[in-house]
Amino acid sequence: NYANGLGVAKDLQKANELYKKACDGGEMLGCHRLGYNYANGLGVAKDMLKANALYQKACDGGIMLGCNYLGLNYEDGKGVAKDLQKANALYKKACDGGNMDGCTYLGKSYENGKGVARDIPQANLLFQKACDGGEMGACTNLGINYEHGHGVARDIPKANALYKKACDGGHMKSCRNLGYSYFDGRGVAKNLRKANLLFQMACDGGNMRGCLYLGYSYENGSGVAKDQRKANVLFQKA
Repeated sequence: NYANGLGVAKDLQKANELYKKACDGGEMLGCHRLGYNYANGLGVAKDMLKANALYQKACDGGIMLGCNYLGLNYEDGKGVAKDLQKANALYKKACDGGNMDGCTYLGKSYENGKGVARDIPQANLLFQKACDGGEMGACTNLGINYEHGHGVARDIPKANALYKKACDGGHMKSCRNLGYSYFDGRGVAKNLRKANLLFQMACDGGNMRGCLYLGYSYENGSGVAKDQRKANVLFQKA
């Protein structure tokens, strides 16, 4: 509550004192949250060494989110020597422990051969697990691989179904991708109106390529009245 100002005045220093007390008392979520604040300089001086030590403690204590955050820091070399194999071991622990982000991160490592031998079918299995578990970014990744036949037989309708699931779940890249399928008639009946609605949704949600594609539609009069002024506003935003 102190961290977010819920019912009390926002006070990050007080929040950190309480997180430390919780962490010292064996409440591992307090360790993770205190680690996050050290990593981001929230109410304390930024200190990646302390952040990673706290993420490690949280991870060891069963907080899978701590494993993920520590894995990302090993992947990027933030506060620790870069170690992709260590990062992947942490992602695997998180994934096996039910954290779907961990499955996605490990899937990306397999997809790109980062710290492991490149294995796109294995990446897709991990993306499927994460997608089934509600991680919409994984649905998008899997959709892209179905669209292009990476590690699976190419299946555009399957890709579109995954894009729709992810878009409905708030992943704007999938809204854009589904929009492009409607624009081109790939695996669905061509529908420029639907395409532009999806581009607009993606743009409003912060996906700049969605803004770009919608700008092209206004520039060329594709499914909307031609309007160069609107197109330029969208191009500027993108």
